[in-house]
Amino acid sequence: MSTVVESPSETLRETSLTGQELLDNPLLNKGSAFPEDERREFGLVGLLPLHCSTIEEQLARTYENFGRKDSDLERYVFLTALQDRNETLFYRLLQEHISEMMPIIYTPTVGEGCRQYSHVFRRPRGLYIPYPHRNQIPAILDNAPSEEVEVIVVTDGERILGLGDLGVGGMGIPIGKLSLYTVCAGIHPAATLPIMLDVGTDNPELLADPLYLGWRHARVRGQEYDDFIEAFVEAVKQKFPRVLLQWEDFSKHNAARILERYRDRLCSFNDDIQGTGAVTVAGVLAALKVLHSELNDQRIVILGAGSSAIGICEQIVAAMAHAGYTEHEAKQQLWLVDSKGLVHDGRSNLEREKKKFAHPAASIESVGLNFLDIVKNVHPTILIGTSGQYGAFGEEVIREMAKHVERPVIFPLSNPTSKSEATPGDLMKWTNGRALIATGSPFPATTHHGRLFKAGQCNNAFIFPGVGLGVMASGARRVTDAMFSAAARVLSEFSPALNDPDGPLFPPLEAVREISYRVAVEVGTEAVRAGLASISLDSLKRAVTNKMWIPHYVPLKRSSSTDYKD
Repeated sequence: MSTVVESPSETLRETSLTGQELLDNPLLNKGSAFPEDERREFGLVGLLPLHCSTIEEQLARTYENFGRKDSDLERYVFLTALQDRNETLFYRLLQEHISEMMPIIYTPTVGEGCRQYSHVFRRPRGLYIPYPHRNQIPAILDNAPSEEVEVIVVTDGERILGLGDLGVGGMGIPIGKLSLYTVCAGIHPAATLPIMLDVGTDNPELLADPLYLGWRHARVRGQEYDDFIEAFVEAVKQKFPRVLLQWEDFSKHNAARILERYRDRLCSFNDDIQGTGAVTVAGVLAALKVLHSELNDQRIVILGAGSSAIGICEQIVAAMAHAGYTEHEAKQQLWLVDSKGLVHDGRSNLEREKKKFAHPAASIESVGLNFLDIVKNVHPTILIGTSGQYGAFGEEVIREMAKHVERPVIFPLSNPTSKSEATPGDLMKWTNGRALIATGSPFPATTHHGRLFKAGQCNNAFIFPGVGLGVMASGARRVTDAMFSAAARVLSEFSPALNDPDGPLFPPLEAVREISYRVAVEVGTEAVRAGLASISLDSLKRAVTNKMWIPHYVPLKRSSSTDYKD
C-alpha cells in the first residue's frame, strides 16, 4: 500500500517497491519520466533508456501511437494496455483528448470490447467473484488491490448496454465507468474498484467459445441468485463500510428490485435507472428553456419500459414535484410503450415498476395500443427511446409527430450506436430541421439545408461522476433521488442551446470536470439538508476540491518498511 503525504505545494508518495516491481505498478509507474534521482534511489538505472522524458513528451509519443491504430477496437485495446501500465499518463491523455477518446473507453466502443473481452484480454483489473466461490466472498474482497476503496461499480453482465448477456465480458463496463469517475470528476484511481459477479451466462455463443474466461454455466436465478447478492452486500459492508456502490447493467428483472432492497442498507445507486433519468431530464429541461415552455405542458411518450425508462419517469415526476405539481398530475403527462404496446392497468402480470406509470385501461380506446397510434392520438411534444431497437423511430412516426408540434423534442437514447432508435440526420430531415435532438451515443455532425448540426450526447458521464464525488466529499450515508434531481438542474444550466439557437442541448465533454464540480456541490448540499452528510455546508466546497485528483507525476520517497502492499 502507498501512503500519501499532502503539503500545500505537492504530494509525496512513499513506497517500498523498487526496480521492475515499481515499473509494473500502474499507479506509481512513470516509465521514461522517472527523474535521475528516483532512478538511483529505486534501483531503476539500466532498466530505462537514458533520456528522462517530460510527461508532455510521453503524451506526444502515446498519442502518435494511438493514431496509428486502424480500428476503434484496436484503440480500445491500446488505451486499456496504457491504463494497465501507467495510470497517470492514461488519465492525462484522456483529459487532453476527452471528446476523441471517451467514445473509445466507453460507449460505443466499450460494447465491442465487452463482446470480445475473452479474446482481447491482457491483464486482470478489479475483482471477479464467481458463483462457485460464493462462500469465499470476504476472502476475495481481502484481495482488493487497495485498502482505501471509496467507490465500487459492480455488474453481473446480464444487460450490457443494448447488447444483452455478455457474461464475464461485462467487466468492461465497471472498468469503463470507474475510468469516467476519474477523468470526469477526479476520483483517484486507487480509490476505485470494479467488480464482476460471475453467475454464469445464458449466451450460447459464449458457452461454446473455447476462449471464454467466465464460469461456463447457465445463469443462476431465483433464491440462489438473491442469496448470492445478499452475501456480496454483507461482505462489502464489513470490508468497506463507507463505500459508495454503483449497480450497473443488471437486467430489468433485477435492477430495480436490487436497488430498492439495498439502497437503505448500503450507500448505493443504479446509474441505469437514476443516472439515465437525471441526464435525460437535464436535456428535457434545457429544451424547454429553449422553447420557453413548462414541463407540465408536455406530452411525453417513451418507447421502451425497462429500467432506464422507469428511471426517466421517476425523475420527470420529481422535476414536476419540484415545480409544484402533484405526482398524479405528473404521471398523466407520461405514456410508456413496451413490446406489448401501451402500458395500462388492464394488462395482466404487469411488473410492479410499470404499474406506477400505467394509464387507466379506459384510455386505450382514445389512445390506441401500438406505438404509431399512440403518437397519432397523444400528439407527443417529447419522444424518448430506450427500446434498444435500431430504427424504431421511423419516418412515419416522426413525420406524424412533427405535424402537431412546432419543435418536437426527440431523444433516441439506446446505445451503442447500432441500437439507436434513429439517427440525427434522419430526424432533422423528417422534421424539416425543427427537432431538438439528443442521442445516447455520439454521432458525427450532420448538415441540413446548409446548416451544420451536432446533436448533443445525453451522456450519463455528466451526472454519475459528479453525484459520486458529492456523496464521497460530503460523507453522505445514502444516495437519494433528490440528489439526482439536483444534478439534473445543474446540468441543464450548461446547455449551449440556451445561448445559441443552433447549439446542442448538452455541453461538450471538455466541460465535464466543471460540471462534475458543480453537481458535486449541489449533491453535497442536498446531503447536508437531508441530514445525511458528515461535514458542514461551510466545508463542502473545499472537500469537493480536495477530492478532485489531477493526473500528474508526484515525487516518490523510498520507504524501508515491509508493511506496504502496492
